[in-house]
Amino acid sequence: MADRVTVIGWDGSPLDPPARAALQAATLVAGAPRHLALPEVPAHAERVQLGSVPLAARRIAAHRGTAVVLADGDPGFFGVVRALRDPEHGLEVEVVPAVSAVAAAFARAGMPWDDARIVVANRRTLRRAVNVCRAHPKVAVLTSPGAGPTEIALLLGQVHRTFVICESLGTDRERVSVLTSDTVSQHRWTDPNLVIVIGGGSTSQPGGSSWLAGLDPGGADQPRGFGLAAVAYDPGGQEADPDAGQEPGRGRRLRALQLAALGPGVGDLMWDVGTGNGLAAVEAARLGSAVIAVDRDARACALAEATARRLGVQLHTVHGVAPQALEDLPEPDVIRIGGGGPRTLVACADRRAQRLVTHAMTRDQAEAAGRVLAGAGYDVECTLLQSVELETSTWSERGRTVVFLLVGRRLPAPR
Repeated sequence: MADRVTVIGWDGSPLDPPARAALQAATLVAGAPRHLALPEVPAHAERVQLGSVPLAARRIAAHRGTAVVLADGDPGFFGVVRALRDPEHGLEVEVVPAVSAVAAAFARAGMPWDDARIVVANRRTLRRAVNVCRAHPKVAVLTSPGAGPTEIALLLGQVHRTFVICESLGTDRERVSVLTSDTVSQHRWTDPNLVIVIGGGSTSQPGGSSWLAGLDPGGADQPRGFGLAAVAYDPGGQEADPDAGQEPGRGRRLRALQLAALGPGVGDLMWDVGTGNGLAAVEAARLGSAVIAVDRDARACALAEATARRLGVQLHTVHGVAPQALEDLPEPDVIRIGGGGPRTLVACADRRAQRLVTHAMTRDQAEAAGRVLAGAGYDVECTLLQSVELETSTWSERGRTVVFLLVGRRLPAPR
């Protein structure tokens, strides 16, 4: 095992004395070609190109001498330090950090970044990274070949954002470009790059202070809890509580159980088909999920958008009739079906989301829906729910709801 392993971050500026001293003593240096070409790398040192980090880590572990690993920016932030410290390799490292690429990119843009979400996009995580860009107004994306600015913009589709694209930060080839997402694919971009994706509104107050990086947990005026009545989201509104016997398929108790079964979160895309008052969509967005709310009623879409704006969350609405309105939508992770009939259920099941929830008012309807889901490869669970609302001043019954809740969970593919 190497006697000493030092990981040095490089941001294009001259190396500081500790980094320079570690390099001078190195008998093995690992890094990208641009790092190995630095004049400070000793001529006598063994050079290891850092293509596969696990392979390089094994080379370092087997080396007898002093090893240095060169990496861009802060190597402890989405960097090589995590891989080198993997128990498989048994390496203990010292770290000399530099300014991270994320910090440098926001500095070039002249923007704060404590309220930004930071994601890594590669071929495996690209879709989830894009979903974060749908759901959050400020996202820094650490890209990779095949998962860069063009791919992000194309997957965003009709969701318009502003891109700040930083190429080759800290080098003499550095370039910073600001474009709208619909024009990004018209250019060619140089790796490595970092993309700041901005837009869709923000709940941050100008000049205000934040206390939790990457998140906006909301203030004291935000409703606490989920599955709340409509009035909790719009105290001045006139919309009645759906649990009062008016729309049993849209009751807040059912909505809470639907969201609990779906579990939408950061990186997910949820379809809310037949969104109605939009509260399920808004609550999923509050959990960090990207949400597309679909409804044939333009007033329902407008109500959902207004509630989302009031609560400072992102929501993409589609005014159209399902299943036709679903054909060009990006692939969902979870689906809530609030209405649309059997053809809509079939179309949603065909998109093979991980989880899907719907409801039925009669047992015959529930059995028919269960057969559709089972035929599409879902494990189906059905629960008969009954809730009774009481007027607590007299403890008399105020409303009663009986509904069947169906949950489809995608079965794992056979091995």
